[in-house]
Amino acid sequence: MKIAVIGQSLFGQEVYKELKKDGHTIVGVFTIPDKDGKADPLATEAEKDGVAMFKFPRWRVKGQAIPEVVAQYQATGAELNVLPFCSQFIPMEVINHPKHGSIIYHPSLLPRHRGASAINWTLIHGDKKGGFTVFWADDGLDTGPILLQRECDVEPNDTVNTIYKRFLFPEGVKGTVEAVRLIAEGKAPRITQPQEGATYECIQKKENAMINWNQTAVALHNWIRGNDKVPGAWAEVDGQKVTFYGSSLVDNGTAANGQPLEIPGASQPGIITKAGLVLFGNDGKALLVKNLQFEDGKMIAAAQYFHSGSSAAVELTEEEKTFAEQMRAVWQNILTNVSQIEDSTDFFKSGAASMDVVRLVEEVKLRASSCQLQNEDVYMNTTFIDFIQMCVRKLRGEDGEEELVVDYVEKNINNMTIKMPHQLFINGEFVDAQGGKTYKTINPTDGTAICDVSLAQISDVDKAVAAAKEAFEEGAWGKMNPRDRGRLIYKLANLMEQYQEELATIEALDSGAVYTLALKTHVGMSIQTFHYFAGWCDKIQGSTIPINQARPNRNLTFTKKEPIGVCAIVIPWNYPLMMLAWKTAACLAAGNTVVLKPAQVTPLTALKFAELAARAGLPKGVINILAFHKSSLRALVGQRLSDHPDVRKLGFTGSTEIGKHIMKSCAVSNVKKVSLELGGKSPLIIFSDCDMDKALRMGMSAVFFNKGENCIAAGRLFVEDTIHDQFVMKVVEEVKKMKIGDPLDRSTDHGPQNHKAHLDKLVEYCQIGVREGATLVCGGKQVQRPGFFFQPTVFTDVQDHMYIAKDESFGPIMIISKFKGSEVDDVLKRANATEYGLASGVFTRDISKALYVSERLNAGTVFVNTYNKTDVAAPFGGFKQSGFGKDLGKKNCYC
Repeated sequence: MKIAVIGQSLFGQEVYKELKKDGHTIVGVFTIPDKDGKADPLATEAEKDGVAMFKFPRWRVKGQAIPEVVAQYQATGAELNVLPFCSQFIPMEVINHPKHGSIIYHPSLLPRHRGASAINWTLIHGDKKGGFTVFWADDGLDTGPILLQRECDVEPNDTVNTIYKRFLFPEGVKGTVEAVRLIAEGKAPRITQPQEGATYECIQKKENAMINWNQTAVALHNWIRGNDKVPGAWAEVDGQKVTFYGSSLVDNGTAANGQPLEIPGASQPGIITKAGLVLFGNDGKALLVKNLQFEDGKMIAAAQYFHSGSSAAVELTEEEKTFAEQMRAVWQNILTNVSQIEDSTDFFKSGAASMDVVRLVEEVKLRASSCQLQNEDVYMNTTFIDFIQMCVRKLRGEDGEEELVVDYVEKNINNMTIKMPHQLFINGEFVDAQGGKTYKTINPTDGTAICDVSLAQISDVDKAVAAAKEAFEEGAWGKMNPRDRGRLIYKLANLMEQYQEELATIEALDSGAVYTLALKTHVGMSIQTFHYFAGWCDKIQGSTIPINQARPNRNLTFTKKEPIGVCAIVIPWNYPLMMLAWKTAACLAAGNTVVLKPAQVTPLTALKFAELAARAGLPKGVINILAFHKSSLRALVGQRLSDHPDVRKLGFTGSTEIGKHIMKSCAVSNVKKVSLELGGKSPLIIFSDCDMDKALRMGMSAVFFNKGENCIAAGRLFVEDTIHDQFVMKVVEEVKKMKIGDPLDRSTDHGPQNHKAHLDKLVEYCQIGVREGATLVCGGKQVQRPGFFFQPTVFTDVQDHMYIAKDESFGPIMIISKFKGSEVDDVLKRANATEYGLASGVFTRDISKALYVSERLNAGTVFVNTYNKTDVAAPFGGFKQSGFGKDLGKKNCYC
C-alpha cells in the first residue's frame, strides 16, 4: 500500500521502519518542525531514505483546513494514513481522503480511558489492566471504531515510563504494523466503541497535579506515579513547590527511621530515610518517594534532603543496561590496547587522548540524542562506571549540578540578601574545622561580629593539600584539555560577574572597602583577571633552542612549560578578592591546584568565591580555602603550609617580616618555589613643570586610594620646593572635603580601616612622626565613632632619617618632603634610599626628564604622569625587600 505516516518521536520512527520492512511504500512523512535546529527522529529516518518530507507547523487555522497544506498532502497519492503518536489535529479533508481512511495508535486501553493523558489516568485510577488501541479516525476525539487492542497487567509500582518501555512501545509498534497488515488483507474490523464505562479526564497539567493529602497511601502513590515524569505531582514543602518522583508502596510492617519532614496538609510528617522520603496516607499506611525536584529545576535523591547532594549510584533499567553495553563496546573500540573494559577501567590511564574525548562525546550522541555531553563531563567521570552513571542521570533528566550544601549566614544589607559561607572549603565541600573550632570576623564599620568562621587545624591543612594533590595527579583537572580548563575558568568569571554586587557588598562588610570601589576594583578587576587567564590556558608555550649538535645528528632541543602541582597561596586583607584572583587565576590557567589562606580578618569573599567555583563546575580538590587565625601563623597550623612536602609552590603577599620567614621555611622543607610581594615605601616625585591639577588628583589617589591600604601606595611624596606650599594647601582643601563614613553609602569617600590592630598602628605611627619633628598638617587621629575610622592625614617637613620617611604606614597618611628642581640626582638618591622596590612615580611635562627619572628609580613599576594603574595584562611585582616573582601578565610564576 501507499502510506502517509503522520506522527513524531522514536515511536513514529520505528513504525515507519517496520512498515517499510513489510513492503509498503511510504509516499510522504508529515511530522513536526525542527526544534532548536534538530529534526524529529521520524524526520531524520525518512530524510535518509529520500522520502517526501513535510513539516507543517499547523494543518488548519481557526478550525479551517489550510488549502495549500491539504493540496500538498493529497498530491502524495496516499491510500492509507498511519498516525503513530500524532500530536496535531488533522483536518477531516486529510483523514478521509485515502481510500482506506486513517488509523491512529493510542496508548490506552480504550474505551475506558480517552484523551491525551489516558495512560496517566490508568495509573491514577489504579487500574489493573492497561494497554493500547489502534482505531479508525473519525471526526471525534478518540471516538472512532476499534481496529485492534492489546492489554497488559499494570504492576503496583509501574509508572508511565516503565509501562511504556515494557509494553506500550515495543508491542505498540508491532500492533500498529499488524493493523496495517489487516487492512491490506481486507481483514480489518471496525468495532463501534461502547460509551458505557468510558472516561474522558482532563489533560494532566502542572497546576492540576497538586497532591491532595487527604487520601489513602495507595491513592497517594497512584497519583504520584500517574504524574511521573510529566507533569509531576507536587506539594508545598518548606515554603516552596516540591515535585515527587519514583513512588513505591511500602510494607506496612517496615519501621521508618530518619528525620521528620513537615508537609502542610499531610496526616503526619514525612520521614527522610536512607531509602528516600516516606509519606503516609490518611489510613496510616506508607509509600516511599525516591527523588525530589525543586522549583529551580534541581533534582536530588530524596534521602539527601537534609544532607549533602552526593547521591548513591543509580540502578539501571534494562534499556539503560543495553545502553551501557553499547558504550562498553565504544570504549573497547577506542581503547584498543585494553583487553576488556571493566567498570574500573580509567579512560585516560588506558591511553585516551583529547581527540578520543571528542569521539566519545559524539558516540554518545549517536546512541542517545537526548544525552548532550560536554568534554569536561568525560574528564570528570574517567572510569567506565562513573561515566555510565553520569550518562544515565542525564538521560533521566537528573543531571542538575550536584547539590552543594552551604550553611549560609544571611544578612539583609545594601538592598539585597547576601549569603555568606563561613566553613572551610575542602575537596569540593564546606566543612567544619576539626573539633568545630571557630573565630569571629568583625565588621570594621561598627566593630560588631559578622559571623563565626571555621578555624583550620593542622589536620585540615593536610586534608586540603591531599585533596589538591589528588585533583592534580589523578583527578579531572590534571587530565583536562587546556581549552576545556579555560572554558571552566571563563564560566567561573561569568558567575562572579553575575554575583558581583553580592561580592562587593561582602567585601565592604568584611574589609571596610567603599562599595563603589569594591564593585569596580576589588571585584571588577578580579573578574577581568579570571577572564584574561582563561584565555591563556591553551597558549602556554615553550621554545625551541638551536644547539651545536643539531647537525649532522638532527638533534632537537625544546622547552615545555608544565604546571607545578599543588600551590599554596597566602593573601592579605587589603584587597581580599583581588589578591585571590591575581594569584589563583594564573595558577589554575597553568593547570595547578590551590590551597588558599585568606587573611584572618577578611575570609568571607574567599569562601564565597569557593562556592562560585564549585557551582561553575571546577572539580573537587582544585580549590581549597582554609581560614587561619593570625596568632597561629608562625605556629604549627600556619607553618604547615610552608613546610608541607606536597606543596610545590607558595605565593605570598604580605609583610616583609613574614615573607622572610616563609622563604626560609620553603627552602628548608622541600625547596619549593616561592613568589613574594612584600612591603613598599613607593616614592612619588612631583616636579614644578607638572600638570598641577592632575598631579594633585593622582597624588591624592596615590596615597588615599582604598583608605591607603594599598601595596603600591605612594609612601612618600617628593614635591619640588617652588610648588610645595601650593601643593600642600590644595591637598588639605581636598582632604577636608572627603566624606568619612559607611562604605555602603554611595557618597562615602573614605571607609573604615580594616581592623582594630591596624587602626592602633596608624595612631602610633602618627604619634612617632610628631615626636620626631614632622609637621602634622591635618588628621592623625582616630575618628570618635563606632568602628575603626581614621582621619586622612598629611605630614610635611619630613626628613630622610625619620621613621615615617622610611617605614610603610599602609594607611591614609601622606608624607611630603621638599626637593630642589636642580637636584634631580639628589632626589633620586633619596627616593631610592629604601630597602623596598615595589612601585614609584614621576610627574613632569618634560619627557626627557620623565624617562631619565623612571630609568633610575629602583622599582618594579614606574608610573609616569599617572598612578595606581594596574592591568591584568601587565606583570606586577617588585624587587629588593619588596619581594620577587610576578603576578598578572603573560610571564607569571605558576608554571
